[in-house]
Amino acid sequence: MKILLGHNQYQQPGGEDQSVAAEIAMLEAFGDQVIQYRVHNDSIKAMSGLGVAARTIWNQSSYRDVRNLIKKYRPDVVHFNNTFPLISPAAYYAARAEGVPVIQTLRNYRLMCPSAYFLRNERVCTLCLGKSIAWPSVVYRCYRQSRTATAVVASMLAVHRLLNTWRKTVDTYIALTEFGRKTFVAGGFPEEKIVVKPNFVYPDSGPGDGQGGYAIFVGRLSDEKGIQTLLNAWRLVKKNVPLRIVGGGPLEPTVQQACAGDSRISFLGHKPVNEVADLLGGAAFLIFPSLWYEGMPRTIIEAYAKGTPVIASNLGAMCDLIADDRTGWHFEAGDSCMLAKLVDDVWDDHAKLESMRNASRREFQLNYSYESNYQQLMAIYHQTIARASLA
Repeated sequence: MKILLGHNQYQQPGGEDQSVAAEIAMLEAFGDQVIQYRVHNDSIKAMSGLGVAARTIWNQSSYRDVRNLIKKYRPDVVHFNNTFPLISPAAYYAARAEGVPVIQTLRNYRLMCPSAYFLRNERVCTLCLGKSIAWPSVVYRCYRQSRTATAVVASMLAVHRLLNTWRKTVDTYIALTEFGRKTFVAGGFPEEKIVVKPNFVYPDSGPGDGQGGYAIFVGRLSDEKGIQTLLNAWRLVKKNVPLRIVGGGPLEPTVQQACAGDSRISFLGHKPVNEVADLLGGAAFLIFPSLWYEGMPRTIIEAYAKGTPVIASNLGAMCDLIADDRTGWHFEAGDSCMLAKLVDDVWDDHAKLESMRNASRREFQLNYSYESNYQQLMAIYHQTIARASLA
């Protein structure tokens, strides 16, 4: 199959960029042709604020570029991931003008929430869910802590809701979890167009042994990831449980300060993908204390690939991904006391941890391997093409 894949890369690479790269690698490994249309947010630095605002709502350059790529390569489908802010919804209209079916993966909640997180003041906030104009986000400066910047995003959402863009220009939406699907339906997106296909791990490096003698956190060091919850919990953990923290972000100084005050905590910074996999494989468990719903955290399925169970907050995607007391445990989001007690309770239960390692690896093989994911993606492509041909 021939796929035109569009993605607006982030200034700070994260799970979304990694998931897109993995999807491209998987498709090419199975012999499909992927034509990439990429823009990078670094180019924003050379633009005026007015220029960025205009492109966020409608980027004529993207419209022209996508039409030209379709004319040149004649793909079977156009598959978008992130279009914010520089590709813009104009790209959907370009594909429609050329008669090519459009698929959009819903990797975050930007099409309903200007911040993309449904998070405010470190608590879940759904004030904008289902609103034709996301005015609460402007009041609370939800995007980049700026009313002006938030108003630009809210305007983009309002304009395209008025134009009926989300309903008439996209043939299929891919939600990453059942929770995500239900949330977008609640936000007014067409239920009949939303299917669920999770992220996956490619390549699969096989299970680890969990014998490293430590717990691990992997991810961005920022408020929404629950870093402060994690560090507060470690002040309450009574047992000698080493904690390794992998990643980077604005709260790095806070993590380094915690390391200085607690010899059990070590900060490893950014690590290459293969090293992260090895670290996950050696951990007794992954801790995922996120304060927002998440799209579908790659770190959790990367842990499952290594057979590593997960302790996670009981929100959104994490409730879908983690079977409590089988592949991990849940704790109340933001509750450091509950997290600390869980860590103390399970740390020395080696038989239970080993049983959960086996269950976690089975969960990965059944639901998150690239082989099963490829079959799911191909089915979505073929169904989308068939449905579009009847429209």
